[in-house]
Amino acid sequence: MMLHVEGTLRGVGGIPLYYQVWQPDGPARAAIVIVHGIGEHSGRYANVVDHLVPPGYAVWANDHRGHGRSAGHPVHVDRWDEYIEDLRAFVSLVTREMGGLPLFLYGHSMGGLIAVEYLERHQEGLRGAILSTAAIQPVGVAKPYLVALVRALSPIAPRLPIPTGLDVSTLSRDPAVVQAYRDDPLVRRTATVRFGTEGLAAVPRARAGLGAIRLPVLIIHGGADRLNSPEGSRFAFEHIASADKMLRIYPETYHEPHNDVNHAEVLRDIEGWLDQHSAA
Repeated sequence: MMLHVEGTLRGVGGIPLYYQVWQPDGPARAAIVIVHGIGEHSGRYANVVDHLVPPGYAVWANDHRGHGRSAGHPVHVDRWDEYIEDLRAFVSLVTREMGGLPLFLYGHSMGGLIAVEYLERHQEGLRGAILSTAAIQPVGVAKPYLVALVRALSPIAPRLPIPTGLDVSTLSRDPAVVQAYRDDPLVRRTATVRFGTEGLAAVPRARAGLGAIRLPVLIIHGGADRLNSPEGSRFAFEHIASADKMLRIYPETYHEPHNDVNHAEVLRDIEGWLDQHSAA
């Protein structure tokens, strides 16, 4: 059993951002803040919740602006920093509510990119971070013709929607996960051209700033990920300055390690890392 609560916080510009929290029955040992990927939402992390809450971890997850149940133009930002500032407001809320317990970020895919930039600026109050298939070297969505298109149109039609081009079959080897994604009414399948230009600029900026990260970091990546190259996670591992860092590549795993057929193995590894670092 666990306690599930929903709420809303105000992001940059007063935009209402939906969030969920799952609390263990007894006292929590630490809190995990999930930062989700492009087009998806906080409700797609049931495996993480079901694995980590029973042993005592509180899991917090919000929907980015323009995603899921949050307000905002669909998958759009005027500035990439809106994601960073929204996350800072959410982390502040979790910090207040959890009463000083150890706090960890868990950033997946685009959320991993957001988490990296957040860590490069705001490490205070965090015990560590987990980066899951972070978009440090995207390959599956940054198609050359789309890159040219968004750069041309962003100044004149910033909210013009274009398909993300995400190949759903690359998310997981579990057909049920793929079908659930296809059937999910909260999943967004387009993004704006301004989002595209802001995201393209965020990748090299995040790569250049990795040396500022000194917190403990666990980096996980599917070795068969066709959306974000595992080489991006290897690059992050090499350039993050922390002396306490670990890289786990799961050879046949697709883009969502927490939703793939070996998710139990992945989540056991994450739990073990959290056990070690929440007790430190």
